[in-house]
Amino acid sequence: MLSDLPIRKIIHVDMDAFYASVEQMDNPDLKGKPIAVGGSSKRGVVSAASYEARTFGVRSAMSGVKARRLCENLIFVRPRFERYQEISKKIRKIFFDYTDKVEPLSLDEAYLDVTENKKGNPSATLIAKEIRTRIFKEVGLTASAGISINKFIAKVASDYNKPNGQKTVNPEDVLPFLEALDIRKFYGVGKVTAEKMYQLGIFTGKDLKNKSVEYLDNHFGKSGRYYYHVVRGIHTSEVTPNRIRKSLAAERTFRENLSSEIFMLEKLEHIAEEVSKRLTKSKVAGKTVTLKIKYSDFTLQTRSKTLPYFISDKSIILETAKDLLYQEKPQNSVRLLGISLSNLNTEKKAKQVEPKKEVSVQLRFVF
Repeated sequence: MLSDLPIRKIIHVDMDAFYASVEQMDNPDLKGKPIAVGGSSKRGVVSAASYEARTFGVRSAMSGVKARRLCENLIFVRPRFERYQEISKKIRKIFFDYTDKVEPLSLDEAYLDVTENKKGNPSATLIAKEIRTRIFKEVGLTASAGISINKFIAKVASDYNKPNGQKTVNPEDVLPFLEALDIRKFYGVGKVTAEKMYQLGIFTGKDLKNKSVEYLDNHFGKSGRYYYHVVRGIHTSEVTPNRIRKSLAAERTFRENLSSEIFMLEKLEHIAEEVSKRLTKSKVAGKTVTLKIKYSDFTLQTRSKTLPYFISDKSIILETAKDLLYQEKPQNSVRLLGISLSNLNTEKKAKQVEPKKEVSVQLRFVF
C-alpha cells in the first residue's frame, strides 16, 4: 500500500561548476574562458572545470597534462578552499531560511526536505526556483536543482537541465521517468557496473525493472536489492541534517613515483600523523585501517585490517599501515598513498527497514 511509503518533497541543489565558477566570479578576466581549478604540472589533477573547458572534454579528476592536451588555451587556477568554504556557508544560510532539514553532501551540493517548510509553500518546485534565484542574486553563482519524492530521483533530476536549470519529476511521472532512464544515469551505477549491466542486456531502467530481485542479487551482490527498489521509485533514505561520519582519511600524490618501500614508509608516517590529528580534532577513533595505493599506471588497490579495539594514535595507525604495505609487494611504482580509518565509534547501527511495496499508485499533492 502507498501508506507504507513516506510522503516527502525533496530538492537536490547542485552548484554549477562550483570551484571554477567562484574563480570566474572573483576574477572577471576569466569569465567566458576555459579554466581548470587544479595543477597543470606532470602530477597535477583537475579539481573542477568551467563549462567552457568542458566543451573540449576537460573533466574533474583528469590529469593536468591530459586536460592541457585537450584544450591548449586552458587556464589553470590554484584552488582556494577557504574561499569555497566561505561561499558554501552563504549558500547553506539560504537553505536554512526554508528548512532545517538540510543534508550537505559536499561544499557544492545538498539535499533539502521541504515537505514541511518555513515558508508554508506547498510547492517544492517553486521553492527550488526561489532558492536558485536567491543564490544568484545574493552570491552571484548559478545552481541547478532536481525535485521529486525521494533523494535518489531528486539527485538524478538535478543533472538534467544543467547549468542553471531545474527539473521536477512529479509523483505520477516517477515510474515512466525511471523506466526511460539510461542506466548510466542511475546514481550509484559507475562505469564498471554500467559495462556489466550492458553485458547482461540492461540498458535502461525498464530493462533493470524486468530483472528479479534474485537475479540482481546474484549478479550485483548487496547492491542488487538497492537497484531493484530504486527503479521502482522506492528509496526511503531520509534527509539527515547531521550525517554521521563513517570514515576519516588522508592521502598524498607524489611529484615523482615511488619505487622503494623505504620511501613509501617515510611518506606513510606523515600521512598517519595527519590522520591521527584529524581523528583527535574530530574526537573520534576507528577499528578498520585501509591502505590506498595508486600505481603509476593509475590502477588502484586497497588493503584493510580491522583491529579488535578503537584507535586514533599515530603509532598504531602507522604500524597497521606498514603491515598492510608489506602484505604484498607493490605491483608497480606508486604515485599516491592514502590511509583511512573506518568503523568509527560514532557509527550507530540503525535497523534497516526494507521497503516491501512498489509505488503502484503515485502520490498526488502539490509539487
